[in-house]
Amino acid sequence: MDVFSRTFLPAAAEAGLAVQTASRHMPVFRRCVGSGDATILVTRCSRPDRPLIGDHLLLLTHRRLVITRQTRVLQRLRLHLNTELRELSHVTWSPDPRLRCVELAATAIDGIRERFLIRAQHPKQVWQLDALLNQAFRARVRSVAPRIVAKVAEAPAAVRPTTFRPVVAG
Repeated sequence: MDVFSRTFLPAAAEAGLAVQTASRHMPVFRRCVGSGDATILVTRCSRPDRPLIGDHLLLLTHRRLVITRQTRVLQRLRLHLNTELRELSHVTWSPDPRLRCVELAATAIDGIRERFLIRAQHPKQVWQLDALLNQAFRARVRSVAPRIVAKVAEAPAAVRPTTFRPVVAG
């Protein structure tokens, strides 16, 4: 069993997803996520701007964000968003324990702003979601260090001219 399978099923159970739902979405997620990528969060979500579209299932790993959509009438699965975390910009989330939800917003690489509402069952779970999102997005920003492609060394003192003298053609 690979890392993704070992971490996806417990995360789905922790989110309260039915085994049938997790099994139905698993092939779509497997095509998008590598076998060595560990699952951080699996949860149901909805779009606040389009509540009638259908249910969404959000998968967050250390490298990717994948969101699938299930249509209401025919129960078909559609891939809504599949992107690496580093390709997302302006990622924000706002936990609201009073309403027991977290609103997640991010701009995808194509420039479209995506907004999702993640509902929690109790106020403590809102802060758990906040911590998981912080782990995925804020820790990633801190850990990204500039890559050094080449290091330019200074020329030795013997080769380096000490002063510049104008050349006079005469």
